[in-house]
Parts: sequence; C-alpha cells; structure tokens
Amino acid sequence: MTPSMSSRERMLAALGHQPVDYVPCAFMLYGALKSRCASYAEFIERQVEMGLDTIVELPPRPPQVVNDYYNLHGLPVTPDPQVKTSEWVEQVPGEEWPILVKEYLTPAGPLRCEVRQTADWRWGDHVPFLDDYIVPRARKHLVEKIEDLPALEYLLGSLSEQEIADFRAAAQPAIEQARRHGLLLAGGWGVGADLIGWVHGLSSLVYSIHDQPEFIAALLDLIARWNRQRMAVLLEANLDLYIKRAWYENCDFWSPRTWKKYLFPILQEDVALTHQAGTRFAYLLTSNAMPLVDLIAEAGVDVLIGVDPQAWDLPVLKHKLQGKVALWGGVNGHLTVEQGQPAEVRQEVQRAMECLAPGSGFILSPVDNVREDTARSWENVQALLEEWRRLRAI
Repeated sequence: MTPSMSSRERMLAALGHQPVDYVPCAFMLYGALKSRCASYAEFIERQVEMGLDTIVELPPRPPQVVNDYYNLHGLPVTPDPQVKTSEWVEQVPGEEWPILVKEYLTPAGPLRCEVRQTADWRWGDHVPFLDDYIVPRARKHLVEKIEDLPALEYLLGSLSEQEIADFRAAAQPAIEQARRHGLLLAGGWGVGADLIGWVHGLSSLVYSIHDQPEFIAALLDLIARWNRQRMAVLLEANLDLYIKRAWYENCDFWSPRTWKKYLFPILQEDVALTHQAGTRFAYLLTSNAMPLVDLIAEAGVDVLIGVDPQAWDLPVLKHKLQGKVALWGGVNGHLTVEQGQPAEVRQEVQRAMECLAPGSGFILSPVDNVREDTARSWENVQALLEEWRRLRAI
C-alpha cells in the first residue's frame, strides 16, 4: 500500500480514532536496536528505514545511560545543593549479602536506604536514587512515614535554569529530525505511584495504603506537584503526545477503590493540564488493570500504551474503549517476539489486528520492549513487520 499520510498524520489519526491509510506500527521500546546505535538520532533513522511509525521522544535518551534516576526516562533529577550524601558497605549478621547503605543529609533531616548487594546488583558499591533494582533488594527503604517527606522534597529538586536550557538545546536536533521525517513528537516520562516503588517499596505500599493513608496521600501529592513542574517544561516544546509511566499503578498494588481515591484525581488533573497545552496524553500501563478501564477513560486519557495480549482481554478492551481511548500494543514482546517462533508472532499480529484495528484507534507494538539482541529476536521482529505489512495491504 502506498502511504497517503505522513507517519505523524497517521499516528495522530490513530490517536484521535480517525481513519488511517493503514494501521501504524511504532515500538513503544526497542532496546535491542537501540543498543546497536551510536546515538539517539541513529536509533530514529534505523527505525525510519525499517518503515516503522517511530516516535521521537524528548528529552532524547542516548543508547547508554548511567545515572541515579535511570528508570525514570526524562528530565534530570538533581537534589537540592544543600543535600550531602555518603555511602558505605556493612556486613550484617544473619544477612546473606553485604548491605549497601546510602545516607542523605538534608536541611529537613536525614534519610537512609539499605540495599542487599546481591550477585546480580549492577551498581557496584553505589546505590542510585530511583531504580527498579532497589525495589526487591531493599532492606530499608528511603521513605517510611509522613515525617520523611520534607527531606524527600530536597532530593526531588526543582529544575535549574541551566538544566532547562540544556534540555532545550538537546531537544532541538531531535525536533528537527521529527519534522524532517514527519514523525510524532512525544515527551516524558511523567511519573506518579511508580516513584513510590523506588523510595518506599511496593510491598510497603500495599500495607501503607491501609495503615498510613495520610502518608500515601501526602506522598502522592508531593510527587504530583514535582511532576507537574517538569510537565510544564516538556509541554512548552509543543509535543504531540505526553507520556506518563504507570507500571505500578495497576491492580497488583491498588484495588479499584483505592485507585479511584488516590490516583484518579491526579491522573485527571495531569490529563487536563496536558490537553490545555494542545497535547494528547498517554498512560503507560501494561498489566492487571482491566478493572480500571472505565476509570482510565473517564480521566480523559487519549491512549493506553502497553496492551499486552497476555494481560488484557483484547475484545473487551476494544469494546469498552472504542472511540474513547486509543490502544497501543497487541503483541507480547518477551514471550512471543524474543522467545517464540515466527509463526506464533504472525498469529499474534493477526489477532491484534482483528481485535483492535477495526474503527481505527490502534497502534501495533510489542509490549513492552524487545531487549534481546539474538538471531531469534531479529527473525521474529522481521516476521512481525512482514505480517503487519501483509495485513495492512488487505
């Protein structure tokens, strides 16, 4: 099929439930390809060459990233200059692994994190601030009670004028690349309850929702206010799409009742602020959230990123969200693309297109990443693209 739309036009039409010349395909994450690239610009060019409807994300994230906020893609996270840190290793009786200790001294008091240095710990003797590796290995989380929040505010520093200027300078070449190829311009990542996982722990979160409700409400409010300062900087770049990560905002940790009480008002306000800037809002949530679908639509979310066929009831999801919330995904990245056979990949693409493509509002993607740089993975990516091209031409 000869394209009659630019990639950006096709993506915007899909996001708006409008007719498209064909269903777009944009990988939400593509670690295997990115690891082969020397720069973010090359990563975009390689996807364009593959025929993908790739998005250009701000701030552009290079292939290799090492920082204290690794898992929060986006603008820098710099503590207040008054914060002093120290780190050391302790041998604790009864513990199998050495204990890494990090202490932050802030004007509002100290905060301390203790992490088991397991064999697969990738940070040496260092403990980063915001990172998924901390969550299952923490012996003591950084923030435990409402009295810790004034100190946490010093760690979640405001963006400096220099950081904002650096962002704008780094963004300009990416914006020009998006315009040159007619690609969708996105930005993020915003964050809410995911940050609680890093500083308070996910098991702790489940208990604290019930045992310390005032603490959880205050912590979420602190994160929301901090996140919106960062949103404002990104939205000034005239994005097409703002992305908020919400992997830990599912029903593994929140009941529909607590989700509506704590997270719905924040999401609703984030969406409203994004729409005021003329930008669409994406919610990145990949599993165990079917009970939340109606609330996500009510909040005004434009697109749900992460529709994994292993975790979502595709026909029900399409029925509930048709014309309300666009859907991005349809194929499992790990089990199917990285570990499966080409025939399985083709079959899953077929089912995704049959269930989710009718009436527009669908973007095809593996969920949530293709990380493995193996012969099987590359063969299956090729099978996915071939089947997508075959079906879009019918």
